[in-house]
Amino acid sequence: MTSSQPVHELVTATASQSADAELPFALRSVRADPNTLQHMKDDQVIDLIRDTDAEISKLQALQLRAIADLSVRRRRAPSTSSEIALALSITEHRASAIVSAANALIARLPRMLNLMDDGRLDLYRAMKVTDATAWLSGDHVRVVDATLEDRVPGRNATQIRRAAAYAAAQADPEGAAQRTERKLLERRVTLHHQDAGVAHLSVNNAPTEKATAAYARVDQAARALKTPDEPRTLDQLRADVAIDLLLSGTGGPSERTEVFLHIDLATYLGLNQSPATLAGRGPVAAALARHIIGGPDTTLRRVLTDPRTGHAVELSPTRYPLEQDEFIRVRDQECRQPGCTRPAQSCGIEAIHAKGEAEGVADQPVTFCSRHGKLKSQPGWNYEVTQDGIVNVATPGGQLHSTKPPSVHSGRRRANRLRKKPRKDR
Repeated sequence: MTSSQPVHELVTATASQSADAELPFALRSVRADPNTLQHMKDDQVIDLIRDTDAEISKLQALQLRAIADLSVRRRRAPSTSSEIALALSITEHRASAIVSAANALIARLPRMLNLMDDGRLDLYRAMKVTDATAWLSGDHVRVVDATLEDRVPGRNATQIRRAAAYAAAQADPEGAAQRTERKLLERRVTLHHQDAGVAHLSVNNAPTEKATAAYARVDQAARALKTPDEPRTLDQLRADVAIDLLLSGTGGPSERTEVFLHIDLATYLGLNQSPATLAGRGPVAAALARHIIGGPDTTLRRVLTDPRTGHAVELSPTRYPLEQDEFIRVRDQECRQPGCTRPAQSCGIEAIHAKGEAEGVADQPVTFCSRHGKLKSQPGWNYEVTQDGIVNVATPGGQLHSTKPPSVHSGRRRANRLRKKPRKDR
């Protein structure tokens, strides 16, 4: 070391070299020469994106530990969020959320933090767990932490939020029902005026079944108005229909709208407190599900399931003659694209190539929303369905994603799997 070289610069350089040595090879290569990207194949680029995300998650875990440590040093004073906001150039609202998440992950959800250390869970998705479990007691949150350890990796933020909410409601069903009651007491309409002569109008904490049905009615009316000569987009039509309904009550046709609630018989009878599932929304507390079922306009349909898997195999024609399309939507519950949560009632039905079937055998129908129905025809995307109903989606980058048909049985939710598509010899 020369006399002109400061000690801290030497330490920093050495630490940087050590950190670089621990990075995946592709990441080290691109950091050394960004032009390396141009020589990579698609699957290598996808691997690089995933490796980078894993390293970011590890750094976020370290940052959260530092934030939690600072919070302890400041005796958990609210001003800690202000200090973090200034250090990271973020709003105090965002900083407060991160500080809360850091404290929760350190003290209440150590398994989720370990997943971040392993590069399998990033901060954004981890905060879905901290938000969904904030109301739980220490004993209950430890149960949820253990339950989610194997369910969180590989799932997107919406799926993680649903899984965490389901596990929380299952761990403390009485608390979940009380939380719903408290939230309903806070229902309100808010109006926020914005720039350029526009405003944001929202209904907060409305009953989930009513809000879902209201949106479905607005959506149906908007789609009925979307003729070839209509210049407005669907989003614009939905906004116009909603405002017109509020002002005059004549926003469109008033047909009955349907919301699908999936609940097992034991929960319906009050024999257990397993959460039910509202298609397109996710888990709802057992008490709320029974309240919805008790409504005057509710119609019950029996769904027979495979006792081994919980997959729907038959829908009773009690309400009106059974139609194949209706059964498919009840069976699939949501769009079958991995990670998509659009309700099956809003989806089309697409015929997918049946894997391993002989020539001439009909393709298998599954539900896809309009966006992912179009994706199927894009170059490099390949779809197939197995005899067990598993949908395999091969991406242009060489990844193979799979989704199982959802289980109607409590505790068995649809899981996404990711694996590499076998590479062809070139």
